[in-house]
Amino acid sequence: MKKLLALALALVMLSGLTALAADGGVLTVALSPDFAPMEFIDISKTGDDQYVGFDVTLAKFIAAELGMTLKIKPMSFDACQTAVQVGAVDMSISGYSWTEERAKNFNLSDYYYAGDNETEQVVIVKAEEAGKYSKPEDFAGKVVAAQAASLQYDLVTKQLPQSELKEFKVIDDAVMALMSGKVDAVAVAMGNGESIIANNPAIGMSGFSFEVDEKAENNVVMIQKGNDELLAKVNAALAKAYEQKLYGGWYEEAKALAGIDTAKQVSYTEDGQVAEDQPQ
Repeated sequence: MKKLLALALALVMLSGLTALAADGGVLTVALSPDFAPMEFIDISKTGDDQYVGFDVTLAKFIAAELGMTLKIKPMSFDACQTAVQVGAVDMSISGYSWTEERAKNFNLSDYYYAGDNETEQVVIVKAEEAGKYSKPEDFAGKVVAAQAASLQYDLVTKQLPQSELKEFKVIDDAVMALMSGKVDAVAVAMGNGESIIANNPAIGMSGFSFEVDEKAENNVVMIQKGNDELLAKVNAALAKAYEQKLYGGWYEEAKALAGIDTAKQVSYTEDGQVAEDQPQ
């Protein structure tokens, strides 16, 4: 009986999301605004306008294509994925790479293309050590930070086995740990690393790049498993953005915004919600 009730509840939630996408309304999109230039905060703005970056622009485009009003739901990267899985939001757009595990647990969209942000995965270090790392063995005994539930976490685990992996919920916290000497390096997407270095001259590129599966070289939108109708609508929107050659302009604009003085990262509580002293 409990299994039947759980299944019935899941079907109700799924049908509700499908109807929402079909009939218009509010499109709720979870994202983790600690990942410039994909999603971050501009503190000169308020409300949903303060969330900027490539993925935010993409979310706005998808909502417009669906005839819906966009509502951003900021939360930590791992919490975003949980929110999609339980149906608390319609989707998450937060710099996701394709992985086999995600493909099993979610409906993943066709690829969208955000410059070099996912094509190359790198490691950043203190500026005085920039360029000193060229192979996995160079990280032996080093403490390497990575964001929880991220592609970078998996890459460090598999490709830097001689290092000590330290998990962080927020990338900005990992960067602060690097600057204070608590970790030796941070694994990041190339675009994210460039944004971090642009705002932190004490940090540089290590000289090492991960080997990345071709399937993970671009980004996907994450949707609840089984919501095929919404997935089809999102894929149609992505195809339109690609045909209109919008991605390149969005990415360049996002990189420029990531360097402004009012760009700010965000912190979270233990349950993945935006901290009270941060913008809502």
